[in-house]
Amino acid sequence: MTNATSITVRVPLKIRRRPGRKTVVMPVPSADTAIPTRADPALVKALARAFRYQKLLDEGRYVSISEMAAAEKIERGYSGTLLRLTLLAPDLVEAILDGRQPEGLGSRQFFEAFPAEWSEQRDALRRY
Repeated sequence: MTNATSITVRVPLKIRRRPGRKTVVMPVPSADTAIPTRADPALVKALARAFRYQKLLDEGRYVSISEMAAAEKIERGYSGTLLRLTLLAPDLVEAILDGRQPEGLGSRQFFEAFPAEWSEQRDALRRY
């Protein structure tokens, strides 16, 4: 038998007691701990939703995009547009999540039609 090991994790926080509730107060991060990012929050959120919806379809929770759109209370056209984002090249998805997409490229450009071929996608994105 092996001996059990334990790990101690220390998180700097304070608990403030207020009438009727307790509040967790996190320390203010200093300038050297903040990680700068250029990631477009709207685009990252759209990608996350797209891959979530694709997973729901792949798992068989919904039979069609129309059924999923009705259950998720979103427009069918919007769900189709979001699902198209799952066809982006993996390196482009990674660049978007890291905030390395071209400066003028935002969520609006990705909701327009883009090529299905990954090499053509990369060429189209170089124009921005």
